[in-house]
Amino acid sequence: MRVVVVGAGIGGLAAALALMLRGFEVQVLEQARELREVGAGLQISPNGNRTLAALGLADAVARIAAEPAGKKVRLWNTGQTWNLFDLGASSRERYGFPYLTVHRADLHQVLIDAVKARHPEAIRMGVRIDGVEQRGHEVIVRSGDSVVAVADVVIGADGVHSQVRQCLIGPDRPTFSGIIAWRGVIEASRLPAHLRQPYGYNWVGPGAHVIHYPMRRGELINFVGAVEQQGWEVESWSTVGSTQECLSDFAGWHDDVQTLIRSLQTPYKWALMGRETLTRWSYGRVGLLGDACHPTLPFLAQGAVMALEDGLVLARCLEQWRSDPVMGLQRFEQARVERTSRIVEGSAANAKRFHNPQLAHAEGAAKYVDEQWSEQRVKERYEWLFEYQADTVAL
Repeated sequence: MRVVVVGAGIGGLAAALALMLRGFEVQVLEQARELREVGAGLQISPNGNRTLAALGLADAVARIAAEPAGKKVRLWNTGQTWNLFDLGASSRERYGFPYLTVHRADLHQVLIDAVKARHPEAIRMGVRIDGVEQRGHEVIVRSGDSVVAVADVVIGADGVHSQVRQCLIGPDRPTFSGIIAWRGVIEASRLPAHLRQPYGYNWVGPGAHVIHYPMRRGELINFVGAVEQQGWEVESWSTVGSTQECLSDFAGWHDDVQTLIRSLQTPYKWALMGRETLTRWSYGRVGLLGDACHPTLPFLAQGAVMALEDGLVLARCLEQWRSDPVMGLQRFEQARVERTSRIVEGSAANAKRFHNPQLAHAEGAAKYVDEQWSEQRVKERYEWLFEYQADTVAL
């Protein structure tokens, strides 16, 4: 079976690799002229690392990752700290796989290398598709007046601005979430020792929160600061802001947060847009995965992990229904839609939880954190995520 995957991001490459491992003929079409991922961090929870292991990438990912010992919550102004959950050895013991933090570009390169190792010419660059036409048992992929591929199945893994989705159902209508996010990378050596500890930190406060964690064996620190703000709605990962502007958005926050912001190599900012989660992902022999069909706010740290899971489950479904790929795509949707919808909803709920007005004052904040991040509440929010097994889940 010939499968064309549109989009050479994390989800598209995971799908391509999973399909190749099952003997499919795969071509990846990418509109960018060079394979390059933006400088940002990703948290890969145990369910994601289970998926990467099933793709044969566990060792390669371990070499480029950091492994936090745990996650902690800190209060925006006092720095008071609460333990969120333990990771490290406890994650391996509880779920069978680690919780890792990686630089997006590093994970992207691991996937690129694995796909090219199986077929050096599998990825075609500089191809922007604007037409997908089904003719009988084939799908014609067009770019302008040119036919760029003919396949048995086409998968749109081309992100929130998916051209494949637009070909199927028309343009989307994103709405501003009311939150802008700052992001940047810090060389760990520039920070004091207590900000280089091997933990993931989540600072919570009224109307804003900050996340930071180690990457690349602890050599880098990833920083994300989200703040409720109106009047700026540019959805771009490459818009450069100023350090002073970022400091202004977190005025009054703890000195540790100020130190992190001042240490950013380049502060980028982008508007977080909300999109409706699709309930239908496939149309005949054309299907969608990842952000193309279930974009999410980044507050459960599952966006990239969902794309990895999608890629593996999709390949399993097409393998099981080789003689009927239309059914295979439908079964993929049925296997994934409930979980991904729940993650999208949970991410939106976390935005409100991280920014609750009760966090404004230390006394109310302590009560709120004790309640919202109690062991029972944390298990309710995360256990079902981490226990998921994309390699064995029923199809």
